[in-house]
Amino acid sequence: MSLPDSQLEMRSEPIYELMDVEAIQKVLGRSRASVYRYANTDPRQKILNLPYDPQKLNPELRQNDQEQLLFHPTEVSRFARDVLKIKQITIQVQESIPNETNRLLREILQELRSLNKSLNQSMQNL
Repeated sequence: MSLPDSQLEMRSEPIYELMDVEAIQKVLGRSRASVYRYANTDPRQKILNLPYDPQKLNPELRQNDQEQLLFHPTEVSRFARDVLKIKQITIQVQESIPNETNRLLREILQELRSLNKSLNQSMQNL
């Protein structure tokens, strides 16, 4: 069984650093507790990823409740502008620094694409 190419595609857009609670604290000038209060999470940990809420600060999706809360910079900016009514907010968005892990993952992805292509060609020849 082969995966469709769309599932193997890497994003061509830049990958930006996600913001943790401490970074949001500094940007918004709020306490750690208030950042957690703003976050769209379930304090009882019953539901891991809640539906989008325009009145809350929506974190990125998590796989388990042990993962730290991370937020996309544009979400933080939207929340500050629309909900907190902060007129001017400056969030510096920087591309993540390429590292060895990313390089290896790209190589693995390229190999998987190659294998997928070979399998598809073999299936067509049968």
